[in-house]
Amino acid sequence: MTTAAIARDLAPTGTLRASINLGNPVLAQGTPDAPGGVTVDIARELAARLGLPLELLCFDAARKSFEAMTEGRADLCFLAVEPAREAEVAFSAPYAVIEGVYVVADGSPFTKAADVDAPGVRIGVKEGSAYDLFLTRTLQHATVVRGEEGVDEFLTQGLDAGAGIRQPATAFAAATPGVRLIEDRFMQIRQAVGTTIGRTPETIAYLRELVEELKASGFIAEALLRSGQPGAEVAPAQTAIR
Repeated sequence: MTTAAIARDLAPTGTLRASINLGNPVLAQGTPDAPGGVTVDIARELAARLGLPLELLCFDAARKSFEAMTEGRADLCFLAVEPAREAEVAFSAPYAVIEGVYVVADGSPFTKAADVDAPGVRIGVKEGSAYDLFLTRTLQHATVVRGEEGVDEFLTQGLDAGAGIRQPATAFAAATPGVRLIEDRFMQIRQAVGTTIGRTPETIAYLRELVEELKASGFIAEALLRSGQPGAEVAPAQTAIR
Protein backbone atom coordinates (compact mmCIF):
# COMPACT_ATOMS: atom_id res chain seq x y z
CA MET A 1 0.00 0.00 0.00
CA THR A 2 1.46 3.35 -1.00
CA THR A 3 1.86 6.36 1.29
CA ALA A 4 -0.78 8.15 -0.76
CA ALA A 5 -3.22 5.30 -0.21
CA ILE A 6 -2.50 5.34 3.53
CA ALA A 7 -3.12 9.10 3.58
CA ARG A 8 -6.50 8.62 1.86
CA ASP A 9 -7.49 5.85 4.27
CA LEU A 10 -6.38 7.66 7.43
CA ALA A 11 -7.68 11.11 6.43
CA PRO A 12 -10.66 10.64 4.10
CA THR A 13 -11.55 14.35 4.28
CA GLY A 14 -8.13 15.25 2.89
CA THR A 15 -7.04 16.82 6.20
CA LEU A 16 -5.51 14.87 9.07
CA ARG A 17 -7.69 15.64 12.09
CA ALA A 18 -5.81 14.95 15.31
CA SER A 19 -7.54 14.87 18.68
CA ILE A 20 -5.33 16.49 21.34
CA ASN A 21 -6.00 16.12 25.08
CA LEU A 22 -4.91 19.33 26.79
CA GLY A 23 -6.19 17.84 30.03
CA ASN A 24 -2.99 15.80 30.29
CA PRO A 25 -0.24 18.42 30.80
CA VAL A 26 2.53 15.87 30.32
CA LEU A 27 1.50 15.20 26.73
CA ALA A 28 0.03 18.51 25.59
CA GLN A 29 0.32 22.08 26.78
CA GLY A 30 -0.79 25.53 25.73
CA THR A 31 -4.18 26.62 24.46
CA PRO A 32 -6.53 25.31 21.75
CA ASP A 33 -5.27 28.12 19.53
CA ALA A 34 -1.59 27.38 20.19
CA PRO A 35 -1.12 23.82 21.49
CA GLY A 36 2.25 22.18 21.96
CA GLY A 37 3.81 19.06 23.41
CA VAL A 38 4.80 15.61 22.30
CA THR A 39 1.37 14.70 20.90
CA VAL A 40 1.29 17.82 18.75
CA ASP A 41 4.81 17.07 17.52
CA ILE A 42 3.85 13.52 16.55
CA ALA A 43 0.74 14.72 14.73
CA ARG A 44 2.75 17.28 12.78
CA GLU A 45 5.40 14.72 11.86
CA LEU A 46 2.80 12.24 10.63
CA ALA A 47 0.98 14.88 8.59
CA ALA A 48 4.25 16.00 7.01
CA ARG A 49 5.19 12.45 6.04
CA LEU A 50 1.80 11.81 4.49
CA GLY A 51 1.70 15.19 2.74
CA LEU A 52 -1.50 16.19 4.51
CA PRO A 53 -2.69 19.46 6.04
CA LEU A 54 -3.22 19.11 9.79
CA GLU A 55 -6.13 20.17 11.97
CA LEU A 56 -5.63 19.98 15.75
CA LEU A 57 -8.84 19.40 17.69
CA CYS A 58 -8.15 20.25 21.33
CA PHE A 59 -10.10 19.01 24.34
CA ASP A 60 -9.74 19.33 28.10
CA ALA A 61 -10.33 15.67 28.94
CA ALA A 62 -9.43 12.25 27.56
CA ARG A 63 -13.08 11.21 27.36
CA LYS A 64 -13.81 14.12 25.01
CA SER A 65 -10.80 13.26 22.86
CA PHE A 66 -11.98 9.66 22.73
CA GLU A 67 -15.51 10.72 21.77
CA ALA A 68 -14.18 12.84 18.91
CA MET A 69 -12.39 9.76 17.63
CA THR A 70 -15.32 7.36 17.93
CA GLU A 71 -17.86 9.86 16.57
CA GLY A 72 -15.83 10.37 13.39
CA ARG A 73 -14.76 13.95 14.12
CA ALA A 74 -11.07 12.97 14.40
CA ASP A 75 -8.79 10.60 12.50
CA LEU A 76 -6.05 10.29 15.08
CA CYS A 77 -5.93 10.30 18.88
CA PHE A 78 -3.33 10.19 21.64
CA LEU A 79 -4.70 8.22 24.57
CA ALA A 80 -3.70 5.66 27.15
CA VAL A 81 -4.22 2.06 26.12
CA GLU A 82 -7.17 0.64 28.06
CA PRO A 83 -9.42 -2.36 27.29
CA ALA A 84 -12.54 -0.17 27.38
CA ARG A 85 -11.11 1.87 24.50
CA GLU A 86 -9.67 -0.96 22.40
CA ALA A 87 -13.10 -2.05 21.22
CA GLU A 88 -13.20 1.10 19.08
CA VAL A 89 -9.61 2.28 18.73
CA ALA A 90 -6.60 0.52 17.17
CA PHE A 91 -3.53 1.51 19.16
CA SER A 92 0.17 1.55 18.46
CA ALA A 93 2.52 0.28 21.12
CA PRO A 94 3.06 3.01 23.74
CA TYR A 95 5.39 5.87 22.91
CA ALA A 96 5.57 7.12 26.52
CA VAL A 97 4.71 5.87 29.98
CA ILE A 98 3.58 7.98 32.91
CA GLU A 99 2.30 7.05 36.35
CA GLY A 100 -0.97 7.24 38.23
CA VAL A 101 -0.61 8.19 41.90
CA TYR A 102 -2.77 9.14 44.87
CA VAL A 103 -2.91 12.23 47.04
CA VAL A 104 -4.27 11.94 50.58
CA ALA A 105 -4.63 14.11 53.66
CA ASP A 106 -1.57 14.45 55.89
CA GLY A 107 -3.37 12.53 58.62
CA SER A 108 -4.40 9.64 56.39
CA PRO A 109 -3.28 6.17 57.53
CA PHE A 110 -2.42 5.23 53.93
CA THR A 111 1.29 5.01 53.16
CA LYS A 112 1.26 2.77 50.05
CA ALA A 113 -0.94 2.79 46.97
CA ALA A 114 -2.26 -0.68 47.78
CA ASP A 115 -3.56 0.59 51.15
CA VAL A 116 -6.13 2.77 49.40
CA ASP A 117 -8.16 -0.16 48.07
CA ALA A 118 -10.06 -0.74 51.30
CA PRO A 119 -13.77 -0.99 52.21
CA GLY A 120 -15.48 2.36 52.52
CA VAL A 121 -12.69 4.31 50.84
CA ARG A 122 -13.75 6.86 48.20
CA ILE A 123 -11.30 7.98 45.51
CA GLY A 124 -11.73 11.08 43.36
CA VAL A 125 -10.98 10.58 39.65
CA LYS A 126 -11.25 12.61 36.46
CA GLU A 127 -14.20 11.13 34.60
CA GLY A 128 -13.18 9.01 31.61
CA SER A 129 -9.46 9.25 32.33
CA ALA A 130 -7.15 6.28 32.01
CA TYR A 131 -6.99 5.97 35.78
CA ASP A 132 -10.79 6.15 36.06
CA LEU A 133 -11.06 3.22 33.63
CA PHE A 134 -8.25 1.31 35.35
CA LEU A 135 -9.53 1.78 38.89
CA THR A 136 -13.11 1.01 37.85
CA ARG A 137 -12.07 -2.41 36.58
CA THR A 138 -9.42 -3.27 39.19
CA LEU A 139 -10.52 -1.96 42.60
CA GLN A 140 -11.72 -4.72 44.90
CA HIS A 141 -13.09 -2.65 47.78
CA ALA A 142 -12.78 1.12 47.30
CA THR A 143 -15.09 3.11 45.03
CA VAL A 144 -14.45 5.94 42.58
CA VAL A 145 -16.12 9.35 42.63
CA ARG A 146 -16.01 10.98 39.19
CA GLY A 147 -15.68 14.66 38.43
CA GLU A 148 -13.76 17.21 36.38
CA GLU A 149 -10.51 16.56 38.30
CA GLY A 150 -9.81 13.79 40.78
CA VAL A 151 -7.81 15.98 43.15
CA ASP A 152 -10.55 18.64 43.12
CA GLU A 153 -13.20 16.07 44.01
CA PHE A 154 -10.91 14.83 46.80
CA LEU A 155 -10.83 18.32 48.33
CA THR A 156 -14.36 19.54 47.74
CA GLN A 157 -16.11 16.32 48.73
CA GLY A 158 -13.77 15.37 51.57
CA LEU A 159 -12.84 12.05 49.95
CA ASP A 160 -10.22 9.63 51.23
CA ALA A 161 -7.91 9.99 48.22
CA GLY A 162 -7.57 11.69 44.87
CA ALA A 163 -6.10 10.00 41.81
CA GLY A 164 -4.06 11.74 39.15
CA ILE A 165 -1.00 11.79 36.92
CA ARG A 166 2.23 11.98 38.91
CA GLN A 167 3.52 15.32 37.65
CA PRO A 168 0.41 17.47 38.24
CA ALA A 169 -0.51 15.49 41.38
CA THR A 170 2.95 16.20 42.82
CA ALA A 171 2.53 19.91 42.11
CA PHE A 172 -0.95 19.87 43.65
CA ALA A 173 0.29 18.22 46.86
CA ALA A 174 3.18 20.67 47.14
CA ALA A 175 0.85 23.65 46.74
CA THR A 176 -1.98 22.43 48.99
CA PRO A 177 -1.55 22.57 52.78
CA GLY A 178 -2.55 19.40 54.58
CA VAL A 179 -2.14 17.18 51.51
CA ARG A 180 0.62 14.71 50.69
CA LEU A 181 1.50 12.38 47.84
CA ILE A 182 1.70 8.61 48.16
CA GLU A 183 4.98 8.06 46.35
CA ASP A 184 4.49 4.62 44.82
CA ARG A 185 2.26 4.39 41.75
CA PHE A 186 -1.01 2.50 41.53
CA MET A 187 -0.70 2.11 37.75
CA GLN A 188 1.54 2.73 34.77
CA ILE A 189 -0.27 4.71 32.07
CA ARG A 190 0.79 3.64 28.57
CA GLN A 191 0.27 6.49 26.12
CA ALA A 192 -0.17 5.46 22.49
CA VAL A 193 -1.27 6.70 19.08
CA GLY A 194 -4.66 5.46 17.96
CA THR A 195 -7.09 5.50 15.07
CA THR A 196 -10.44 3.87 14.42
CA ILE A 197 -10.45 0.11 14.04
CA GLY A 198 -12.05 0.43 10.59
CA ARG A 199 -8.78 1.52 8.97
CA THR A 200 -6.94 -0.92 6.71
CA PRO A 201 -4.35 -3.22 8.30
CA GLU A 202 -1.69 -1.41 6.27
CA THR A 203 -2.64 1.97 7.75
CA ILE A 204 -2.60 0.62 11.30
CA ALA A 205 0.75 -1.06 10.65
CA TYR A 206 2.13 2.23 9.29
CA LEU A 207 1.18 4.06 12.50
CA ARG A 208 2.71 1.35 14.65
CA GLU A 209 5.95 1.34 12.67
CA LEU A 210 6.11 5.14 12.81
CA VAL A 211 5.86 5.12 16.60
CA GLU A 212 8.67 2.59 16.87
CA GLU A 213 10.83 4.70 14.57
CA LEU A 214 10.14 7.89 16.54
CA LYS A 215 11.08 6.16 19.79
CA ALA A 216 14.27 4.69 18.38
CA SER A 217 15.42 7.92 16.72
CA GLY A 218 15.12 10.00 19.88
CA PHE A 219 12.22 12.07 18.47
CA ILE A 220 9.92 11.23 21.41
CA ALA A 221 12.59 11.89 24.04
CA GLU A 222 13.49 15.23 22.46
CA ALA A 223 9.82 16.28 22.21
CA LEU A 224 9.24 15.49 25.89
CA LEU A 225 12.32 17.47 26.94
CA ARG A 226 11.45 20.37 24.66
CA SER A 227 8.01 20.63 26.25
CA GLY A 228 9.43 20.56 29.78
CA GLN A 229 8.47 16.99 30.67
CA PRO A 230 11.70 15.22 31.65
CA GLY A 231 9.82 13.03 34.15
CA ALA A 232 7.93 11.18 31.42
CA GLU A 233 9.64 8.05 30.15
CA VAL A 234 9.93 6.95 26.55
CA ALA A 235 8.32 3.53 26.26
CA PRO A 236 10.61 0.59 25.41
CA ALA A 237 10.73 -0.58 21.82
CA GLN A 238 7.95 -2.95 20.76
CA THR A 239 6.17 -2.70 24.10
CA ALA A 240 3.20 -5.03 24.22
CA ILE A 241 -0.12 -3.25 24.46
CA ARG A 242 -1.90 -5.94 26.45
